[in-house]
Amino acid sequence: GCVLVVSVVEQLAQWHNSTVKAAVERLCNYIPGKYQIICHMLRIDREMNADVVCHSLKLCKQDPGQPLCHLYPPPKREKYSPGLFYALAHAGQKHQIASAHSSHKSFMGFSSICAFPLLANLCEKIKYVIRNKLPFEDFDGDKFSTFPTLRGYHWRGRDCDDKNTTVYPGRRPENWDVKSDSNCNGIWGVDPKDGIPYEEKFCKGADSKGVVLLGDSAGAHFHIPPEWMTVTQMSAKSFANLPVALTDELDWPQFSEITGFLNSTIGGWTDSLYLRLRRRNRCNHRDLQNISQNGILARNQLLDNPAIVVYATIGNDVCNGNRDTLAHMTTPKEMFSNVMQALQYLDSRLPNGSHVILTGLVDGRFLWDNLHDRYHPLGQLNRDITYSQLYSFLDCLQVSPCSGWLTSNETLRNLTSERALQLSNVLKEIARSEKFANFDTFYMDFPLRQTAEEWHKMGGEPWQLIEPVDGFHPSQIAAALGTHITWQKALREWPQVLGKENPFNDQIEAIFKDQGGY
Repeated sequence: GCVLVVSVVEQLAQWHNSTVKAAVERLCNYIPGKYQIICHMLRIDREMNADVVCHSLKLCKQDPGQPLCHLYPPPKREKYSPGLFYALAHAGQKHQIASAHSSHKSFMGFSSICAFPLLANLCEKIKYVIRNKLPFEDFDGDKFSTFPTLRGYHWRGRDCDDKNTTVYPGRRPENWDVKSDSNCNGIWGVDPKDGIPYEEKFCKGADSKGVVLLGDSAGAHFHIPPEWMTVTQMSAKSFANLPVALTDELDWPQFSEITGFLNSTIGGWTDSLYLRLRRRNRCNHRDLQNISQNGILARNQLLDNPAIVVYATIGNDVCNGNRDTLAHMTTPKEMFSNVMQALQYLDSRLPNGSHVILTGLVDGRFLWDNLHDRYHPLGQLNRDITYSQLYSFLDCLQVSPCSGWLTSNETLRNLTSERALQLSNVLKEIARSEKFANFDTFYMDFPLRQTAEEWHKMGGEPWQLIEPVDGFHPSQIAAALGTHITWQKALREWPQVLGKENPFNDQIEAIFKDQGGY
């Protein structure tokens, strides 16, 4: 974190030909409101390599017996002298880094920013959702919210009555919603022409079903905006989305491949399984749940509609930041046990007539092959940081999102992909041979190759399918194209999963166009 912030400050100073102190003030002015307190803790008086600054301030450290981690090439001194070690000693002796107003103690505020009154309340909210994976604002406790972030309706369909626990997206209508909208799809009341409830007229027998993602950070659509660290384009507008990003844990499920429903503001376009199911049957409005990173399923087996559940942990079982990464990967035997346990749980919760799609693991060799020699957003100004350097830095810190794939070691990359294929075959066999009472199961490979081919036809480059800042997660473009490929496969091979088209869609939109908002 320190290296990132100091890098941005020093590049701002360079780009605007200003002092570092002026660059800090510029960055602080870009950041919205109360979040500026984080920035104002930073007081750097002289331009220096970010690694040197952060090691000198003890925010980055070298543990005994561990290498000295650095993102940038070591500062040059003399050809026979170890540049980074010399720079650290020199900086420490001359006290060149921080002003008198900013001692090491105040820099340590980065790890305790929640002590500031302006941020204390926000921090408590974020801690709650990270701990519980449930909406922070949910007055009736039905796991649905009228608030967008903090695990609110960006993650699950928007509640339409947060004071009534029997009203929420995805339930079967109560008394055909004659008097109120019990399932939040915007369809309720009685047709005055014939006295038939609209919900009964338009949705009875329509095979309504929701969509649920059981996923990881890729499914939650993790994204750090590159404009936060690209100084040549940086302005106050660059950080306008900071409050939303932080309160959604740097995830953007509202634009994601499975449950996206808003027009993307992070590049590309939004296309999702949910949006396509909604277009196919308007009665499915708001029936979505993105349960990524250990959220809790909200489905009543007796009262709710069936659901399409996409089980997509596309990398977690082979990805970790450990030095001995292979030893920490899930084995095929463990994979079978874990997935069967999850499916048995789903069988006890999902309404009859549901479907589960098991998605295979990705072949992450694509990452190194297409990014390693490209410049990271932090390295574009001075052409001094490639993704290869970023991966090495994260691996040195033992915080790499995937040591097995984000490495120059080709043998290790191949072994990681080999394990991923073994685990995908476990999923494939489960879908083929295991039976459950309340849902059928299907398997599909993660469509990375088809996505790359489709993007190539559109004139795109493979690297554009990867998040530019972390160099690891699928980008917005990859998410949208993945939806198209998944949908086409489902239409060809499992049309029963998608349900039939509702012939009343146009009538529903005409009558309830003002009640279908998100």
